[in-house]
Amino acid sequence: MIAYTKFKLKNGLTVIHHEDQSTELCVLNLLYKVGSKNEDPNKTGFAHLFEHLMFGGSMNIPNYDEPLQLAGGENNAFTSNDITNYYLTLPANNIETGFWLESDRMLGLAINPKSLRVQKGVVIEEFKERYLNQPYGDVWLKLLPLAYKKHAYKWPTIGKAISHIKNANQEDVTAFFAQNYAPNNCILVVAGNVSLNRTKELCEKWFAPISAQKTQFNHLEKEPKQRKTRRKTVVSNVPANLLIMAFHMDQRQSKNFYVMDLLSDIMGSGKGAILYQELIKKNPVFSEIDAYITADAEPGLFILEGRMLPNISFEEAEKRIWEVLNKIKSEKFEEEVLKRVQHKNETSIRFGDINPLNRAMKLAYAEYLGDVELVNKEIDNYLRVTVDEIMQESGLVFVESNCAVLSYKMKENESK
Repeated sequence: MIAYTKFKLKNGLTVIHHEDQSTELCVLNLLYKVGSKNEDPNKTGFAHLFEHLMFGGSMNIPNYDEPLQLAGGENNAFTSNDITNYYLTLPANNIETGFWLESDRMLGLAINPKSLRVQKGVVIEEFKERYLNQPYGDVWLKLLPLAYKKHAYKWPTIGKAISHIKNANQEDVTAFFAQNYAPNNCILVVAGNVSLNRTKELCEKWFAPISAQKTQFNHLEKEPKQRKTRRKTVVSNVPANLLIMAFHMDQRQSKNFYVMDLLSDIMGSGKGAILYQELIKKNPVFSEIDAYITADAEPGLFILEGRMLPNISFEEAEKRIWEVLNKIKSEKFEEEVLKRVQHKNETSIRFGDINPLNRAMKLAYAEYLGDVELVNKEIDNYLRVTVDEIMQESGLVFVESNCAVLSYKMKENESK
């Protein structure tokens, strides 16, 4: 069990305190409720751009990293479809340095022309390096708009195009900060060797004086039910043909999320997995194949992705995958297969919970999902899943009309 106390400041900041006297460290985790799904469709990539801008200096602190490092601290951040998350770890006796740093950049960033120009350049280079200049790099740029037609998950966190970042101006980023980086749009978790009274004292001192802001999110359109298979073929200079099949599935808060998450492990995790046994070992079609989920806060995707062997057609590869999927839907597999994956999952969760930073991030995300107690229900939610539930839900998810198929084709095969 992860023990915690939750309280809220008058300015709307949600604070979760988790005391752990077994460590000499303390973690501050700030989850801002803004991800790529909250962006203007014509100005995408801003949530990720701010992940970089937030380290460029704030109103009273020109260099974020220097005082943190002098206090013995480390920090990092990540952006997803749903959130932007910042975290730092410090010796517990220096934790006030973290409060000082994080409150000052929530109060106001130093978004000057130089900082904006530098960070835009960094993000543009990341876009080129990760998404444009490596084999299969633009898969998400192709797959997401194929799978989503209405919902804002239809672009990746990096954005739709480099031009959206290149054209971002001072007015754009200042408005984005004001609308999203506010105490009433943030969940702060304080975890480690610090008392509840000390946490409340520091929150009142450093965060309470910051005013709440009016947040203005774009309206999130619900993705309509997909009625027929969607297909797209991409021809590119890649080392092997790649087949990707994406199926719509339930959101993170749903009971069915745990069902499909476990099924993704049963199908794709390790050499004992179904896809490896059926499509690589017994009757080879792929050189490698995987199954995974996007695990989004709103309805996401169950994805099958495989690099095909030479001389295997896309039609044959897709047919063979459907044979496996139809078998999962219609033939009951052994209970032991499920139990093995459940126990492996339980071990992974318990091992991860040893780390105070992992606990802090889990508390923040569970609160974002609407129920902080999810951190203590997670293992039971996985252990309750049955073989019958997996068959039932796979029967609803693995249907052709619910599938988006991306065929990534080698250039030299273009004439075949």
